[in-house]
This record gives sequence, structure tokens and C-alpha cells, in this order.
Amino acid sequence: MREPSRARFREVVMPHLGDALALARWLTGNRHDAEDVVQEACLKALAGIESYAGGNPKAWLLAIVRNSAFTWLARNRPKSLVLVGEAEMLEQTTFQADATRDALAEGPEASLIAKAEAATVEAAIAGLPQPFREVLVLRDINDLSYREIAAMLSIPIGTVMSRLSRARGLVLAELERSR
Repeated sequence: MREPSRARFREVVMPHLGDALALARWLTGNRHDAEDVVQEACLKALAGIESYAGGNPKAWLLAIVRNSAFTWLARNRPKSLVLVGEAEMLEQTTFQADATRDALAEGPEASLIAKAEAATVEAAIAGLPQPFREVLVLRDINDLSYREIAAMLSIPIGTVMSRLSRARGLVLAELERSR
């Protein structure tokens, strides 16, 4: 591998490995499988780094991770398996970290409440049907634009917006039900 390719890989891919792992965890349901998927995705990204044409490097990497996850799932999981996540998946997502950090400033009781609320939200997201969960995670957790999500999933922007709205509604309904 040439040094310019390695440098470009470090510049384009490395800053977004945390987001790649988070997406893979939502898609596979656990950390160990997600690590396998991200490793496979990184190998693909390294092999294709010279063809990277610019644009949003995070969206480029997450598209590779998504494709790698579905390839990995097809090889390693029964077709009838419904992905709803595991308790392990509920650790360390973006909004949980933010809620915990804010709560720590308020005291231990507030911290416990924030962690419980974050776990409830994450469980609601994990229970979404895959197409809705995927769009919600890409938009609200990974902060991709509607256009980037549409390109990544090969669906119209209107479908992205519709799925996102439906996903948010389902999460809110589940949160109301759990109160």
C-alpha cells in the first residue's frame, strides 16, 4: 500500500470510526458483531480509498459500513432473525453520553434518572422496524443530511423524511406507553 493511500485513509476514515461502530452496533445488535463489520468495512474503505471522490467522508464510510453490515448479516444470521438489539447495544450512544454528562453536573440522583431515561429511549429505538431505525440512527445520531441518507439507501428524499417522521412517532408512542 502506498503511503499517500495510507495518509488519505487516516484523514478520511479514522475520524469517523466511532460513528461507524455506532451504526454497525445498531444494525447488528451487539458490539462484537459490530466490530467485525467495521473491520470488514475498513478493509473495503482502504481498498477503495483512491477512488474516494470527496464529499462527506462520514457518509462515504457509513455507506460502506451499512453495506458491510448487511453482507455480514446475510452470511452469519438466519434470514428469519428480527433485529431488535441487545442490552449491550444500549451502552454509550450519543444522547446517553450527553444526558449522563449533564446529569453528573446535577448530582448522583439526577445521573441515575438520566441513565434510566436514556436506556428507555434507546430501547424504543432498538424496537423499531429496521428501515425506520436505520433512517433515525443515520439522521438523529449520525447527523447525516436527508440527501446523504437518500443516496446511501438508494431511496427518494421524501421516503427518508416519511420514514424519519414515522420512526420518531413510533419512538414517542413507545415512550408514552412506558411512562
